[in-house]
Amino acid sequence: MSEIEAFSPSVIEKLGYYVYLLSDPDTNRIFYVGKGFGNRIFAHINQAISSPQESDKLEKIRSIHSNGGQVNYFILRHGLTEKEAFEVEASLIDFIGIYDLTNIVQGHHSYSRGKMNIIDIIAQYDAPKIDIIEPAIIIIVNKLFKRAMSEEELYEITRGNWPLGIRRNNAKFAFCVYNGLVRQVYEIHRWFPVQARTEYQKRKARWRFDGIIAQDLQHYVGGNVDMYITKGAQFPVKYVNC
Repeated sequence: MSEIEAFSPSVIEKLGYYVYLLSDPDTNRIFYVGKGFGNRIFAHINQAISSPQESDKLEKIRSIHSNGGQVNYFILRHGLTEKEAFEVEASLIDFIGIYDLTNIVQGHHSYSRGKMNIIDIIAQYDAPKIDIIEPAIIIIVNKLFKRAMSEEELYEITRGNWPLGIRRNNAKFAFCVYNGLVRQVYEIHRWFPVQARTEYQKRKARWRFDGIIAQDLQHYVGGNVDMYITKGAQFPVKYVNC
């Protein structure tokens, strides 16, 4: 059977907004979750065929086609408002797991309302405000953080590379902060310079630290540090007591 490439106007009118899945015909494994309207569900296939653009999703589709297969399409929910479609899409991505999909980003509001364990829920809605008394550097990892990260992954995104001055040497501890909450605290052993890759990075030296989890400061983990963070500030680093 030839692959369907578009819906008729009649089908589009009745579908409304919908949430769809793309899966591998050989394994039935879902590799993409999306939401859309009209013929959005077919756009990825058409792009993979007609565009030289590269991505995990497009390469997966091309691989299926090169092996003589056809992508399986599924519409999971339809007749939705756009807001409802966003919520269903985000829930599915959280449930399947972003690492098992070719989606580039997590779903709508995943960081604030997405998949969390009980500790995360309590931390987000009932986190105590903390007063840091140690010389420390707060490192905000909002753009790098993903839920269910391993300790090793969390350490890697926290330690660098940051455009810092000599004041860094006064900090004895590094607080990893996401969404205003402390995710981990590290004891800094040393800072070392990182080779700049772009002209922009060469304007200010970038530094990375080596360290270990600060076992004596674990009482800070899960605490709220909003009092130390200036709303709207773009720089992801804040010095405290140093």
